Amino acid sequence: MAEYKLTTPLDPDVVRKLNIGDIVYLTGTIYTARDEAHIHILEDLRRGCELKVPLRGSVIYHCGPILKREEGGWRVLAAGPTTSSRMNTLEPEFIEKTGIRGVIGKGGMSKPVAESLAKHGAVYLSFTGGAAVLAANGVKAVKGVYYEELGMAEAVWVLEVKDFGPLIVGIDAKGNSIFDKVGLEVQQNIIKVRQRLGI
Repeated sequence: MAEYKLTTPLDPDVVRKLNIGDIVYLTGTIYTARDEAHIHILEDLRRGCELKVPLRGSVIYHCGPILKREEGGWRVLAAGPTTSSRMNTLEPEFIEKTGIRGVIGKGGMSKPVAESLAKHGAVYLSFTGGAAVLAANGVKAVKGVYYEELGMAEAVWVLEVKDFGPLIVGIDAKGNSIFDKVGLEVQQNIIKVRQRLGI
């Protein structure tokens, strides 16, 4: 397990060196994107529209932040991760068509997503659930917003972050999943315990 401090947009060669279990801290620009943002961006791209959000090489964050409007802009109050499996059906096409290099979320994602990450050289970074204030502390500024009409939670917020994390590489660019690995270990341990108990 290694620790990396990376800057966005992510270098594809660096992304491919990451392994499950590695710790990552991000500095630069990330974009929030939940269900509705995925749907609207993909619909725009399918219609042949130019991508509004400069996502190529970037990192998206499955997050519906809580923000406060202040003089001169917005301030993030809470920015905890959304359960990523909600985006399972959308993410493979999203990765392919937008050219993102990273996805931040919680709880892992499906095998088709892992395959898409491997095919396109991207990585899934897991953030601890329930740490919304910790995440907000890593956000230094709100640089803008796209699809604001979707509402605060679903809009695409452009966040400037510094040492955002710790993030754990949950699915690496080779398609390995820490969630699958842990699940297998759990099943093996259940078998061992049942054998010891004679059940």
